Amino acid sequence: MNRKPFGDIFKLILIVLLSSYAQPDLAGKTDETIRFKGIEFIMPDIHLPVIPPNTVSITDFGAVMGGQVLNTQAFADAIQAVTSKGGGKVVIPAGIWLTGPIILKSNLELHAEAGAMILFSTNKDLYPLINTSFEGLDTWRCMSPIFGDNVENVAFTGIGVWDGAGDAWRPVKKSKLTDSQWKKLIASGGVLNDKKNEWYPSEQFKKASVNADMNVPENLKTKADFESVRDFLRPVMVKIQNSKRILLDGPIFQNSPAWCIHPLLVEDLTVRNITVRNPWYSQNGDGIDFESCRNVLIEHCNFDVGDDAICLKSGKDEDGRRRGVPCENMVIRNNIVYHGHGGVTIGSEMSGGVRNIHISGCTFMGTDVGLRFKSNRSRGGVVENIFISDIRMTDIPTMAISFDLYYGGMSVSEQIESGKSVGQPARDPVTEKTPRFKDISMRNITVKGALQAVFLQGLPEMKLENIHLSDMLLEAENGFSITDTDHLVIENVQLKTKNETSFEFYNCKDVVLKKTEFNSEANTAIKVNGSECDNISLQSSGDKRLNTRTIIGKEVLAGVVRF
Repeated sequence: MNRKPFGDIFKLILIVLLSSYAQPDLAGKTDETIRFKGIEFIMPDIHLPVIPPNTVSITDFGAVMGGQVLNTQAFADAIQAVTSKGGGKVVIPAGIWLTGPIILKSNLELHAEAGAMILFSTNKDLYPLINTSFEGLDTWRCMSPIFGDNVENVAFTGIGVWDGAGDAWRPVKKSKLTDSQWKKLIASGGVLNDKKNEWYPSEQFKKASVNADMNVPENLKTKADFESVRDFLRPVMVKIQNSKRILLDGPIFQNSPAWCIHPLLVEDLTVRNITVRNPWYSQNGDGIDFESCRNVLIEHCNFDVGDDAICLKSGKDEDGRRRGVPCENMVIRNNIVYHGHGGVTIGSEMSGGVRNIHISGCTFMGTDVGLRFKSNRSRGGVVENIFISDIRMTDIPTMAISFDLYYGGMSVSEQIESGKSVGQPARDPVTEKTPRFKDISMRNITVKGALQAVFLQGLPEMKLENIHLSDMLLEAENGFSITDTDHLVIENVQLKTKNETSFEFYNCKDVVLKKTEFNSEANTAIKVNGSECDNISLQSSGDKRLNTRTIIGKEVLAGVVRF
């Protein structure tokens, strides 16, 4: 009696299971709900989209594969066909499919099968200007290659690739390319800046970049004004705004003109099993930017991008405060970031606030910063109730954990390279423009290699508040640098550094350092400075007597530091 080897049977079962998992089919499913346990705050249920059981293929409407024929109308006709029946699934089969922008409708599933690549056209005339938000400001921008406004029940499924043709839109810095890449780029056309160290797609782009606030032109009022610098107004690749019950499950999104995925004012949003790829030289090549979203889950995703990977925002300055909608109720878990300015970032556009955020089980490998919090004095807004646990980081070129409330637009690497100092000693009045970060817990953090383990920089007039750092194993060149922080607990930390100073505290109040071990034997292992220091408790651990390892500055009042 012939029997298949057990290994072959196992492989067959595995293939079937993986095939089913990798290409979820929502058509005809009843309402599904994601419920949460073990979250530190009351996390609402998230409702997945429900898609009616109607299915068409773009080939049914004349789509031609190969990347030579523009299929914008075929996509639109396929979407309209299912929309006219109340919704359904549009299948994109294997092949290269060239298209202009895709306008999303409610009750729609776009299913890119294995081997499918949807390639967006580089013809910028296909992307009209629309009134939207970018970099947290209300402005005009070219329509996104994938755009949805006021839609419900929308899903992207399958394991195909969505490519935004971003190289046709983005500027490029010479420092981020090899010599041969730079020469090839120059030969392709475009123009250089006066210093010959940055390339622009066109002269119009170059002129517009001179008067821009973080890629948003200043002093322009009308749509006609913006049309005059249209080439500069590169879009995010996927923009879904004012919408509910959105799902991204399975596909690869890559090569975006600006940010890759930008959910804005979206409720009940699930992002899982996706891959986001942008060249590391892609300026503003963020992975996913959640802005003023609520009830969000992102899990089991991979990012390799040119800017922040997973970013939380809520509008910028007056525009963000006027909108007044926070990013809230989010679970971010079990994601991997290979490259990016930040693994998970909050800010800097957080004027509407960020609250109730759970981050766990994530791995960052070579990201510029691991956990990145950033803002500045113009923002306003409150960031609170942030719970971070079980994070692994390796080869972080700057800070593993960074709070920078003097953010000025540079990445940390660029800031260090430029020699620009971080922080200012002056105290400003507290107004609606003053940002506030408080009630933040981080535990079970492992760092294997970083320039600095922890950098906390509050403002003199609004200090970081209620920060709890515990259960950490940190290996870095430098240890903790903490400025303008109140109510700080550091406990159960093992720190290994090259620098003989392990902890620096400046103008900090109500600090407890306990159950902490570090390798420095120097009498300058701990430094305490600043006239505003108060109530600092340094508790010895093991055989180290901290009073023999601490330098207290002359400005610190007697009795402030207790051992």
